[in-house]
Amino acid sequence: MQLNRHPAGRHFLQIPGPGPVPDRILRAISLPTIDHRGPEFGALGLKVLDGIRQIFQTRHPVVIYPASGTGAWEAALVNTLSPGDAVLMVETGHFATLWKKMAERLGLAPEFLGLPGTEGWRRGVDADSIGQRLRADSGHRIQAVCVVHNETSTGVTSDIAAVRRAIDAAKHPALLMVDTISGLASADYRHDEWGVDVGIGGSQKGLMLPPGISFNALSPKALEASRSAALPKSFWAWDEMVESNRSGYWPYTPNTNLLYGLSESLDMLLAEGLPNVLARHRRWGEGVRAAVRAWGLEIQCAEPACYSPVLTGVVMPDGVDADRVRRIIHERFDLSLGTGLGKLKGRMFRIGHLGDSNDLTLLATLAGCEMGLKLAGVTLAGSGVQAAMDFFASREQADADVKVES
Repeated sequence: MQLNRHPAGRHFLQIPGPGPVPDRILRAISLPTIDHRGPEFGALGLKVLDGIRQIFQTRHPVVIYPASGTGAWEAALVNTLSPGDAVLMVETGHFATLWKKMAERLGLAPEFLGLPGTEGWRRGVDADSIGQRLRADSGHRIQAVCVVHNETSTGVTSDIAAVRRAIDAAKHPALLMVDTISGLASADYRHDEWGVDVGIGGSQKGLMLPPGISFNALSPKALEASRSAALPKSFWAWDEMVESNRSGYWPYTPNTNLLYGLSESLDMLLAEGLPNVLARHRRWGEGVRAAVRAWGLEIQCAEPACYSPVLTGVVMPDGVDADRVRRIIHERFDLSLGTGLGKLKGRMFRIGHLGDSNDLTLLATLAGCEMGLKLAGVTLAGSGVQAAMDFFASREQADADVKVES
């Protein structure tokens, strides 16, 4: 007989998104639906459109879709490109690979830069290799460079400013498109300052919302490219969206109640201050990595400069099935961790440290991991929980937090 299992207490959802939704946001989403053509909605629309520009750090339009991040990938491509266009993409992990497959299905000609095997899944984007490839493209056949800012499958964050410098140094006119779905409101992202043409975001990561909203942040150059782009589009078309958004409305039915939640999320993030939000994510990442090192386990990201503030990939020793470890942790401690994706399936698991969290939720998460690893027979060098406790309770960290807040 199968038991109907409803454990006491709250489930620990520590995957790298979708994450726990704060009660404040859940209450906002539960408000009665209003007329999406009425004046109250227009005011809501203007508010969220202004707030999301602040999160992307742009003065230019941000289009909000009732869709997942995958939809925003497609919107970025179909609004700027034409059938057969060459696109330079970089293999940094599972999501970069999926974006490349989408480009192929849309009739584009993506070229995938990467390292052999899984080596490229441990490192950030190599801006120099992008620059070299663009310099070799003397006829400017390549129309866009597409990179993932924070690769959710690996825990690697890439230097987007370096990619822009490489494109500029090559004197190449290609558009720069950046997937910051898991980076937005968790890792530093500066749309205008870094010269990004299309920034792609989603609601279910640092914005602390359920899935169902995605974003395209646009540059003037991207808007200009959209006027001649010939890939078919209707639902994703920027022109109608940007025009309707001027007065706070959408050209079709928006996801009203999720926009209530977005409004509340923006209030929370902007009241805390974006620098403080980013600082606590960096701090959480450092604390979790201290635990992984104390266990004597390997971190998936091989470049300390590219460690993600959003998640940490934990590599299992040879012969240990990471999915079995995750299953034990879930069944015994009601704790969900991210699975290994694509080339990394069964080789690692992912600990999310983003959004609606704090030091104590992360300590509980690490305790669940440590107990589960021991139950799975994994030999640990020491206590990761103690290492994380020492890190989070250190005087230096408390002083750093005060400095950021002031």
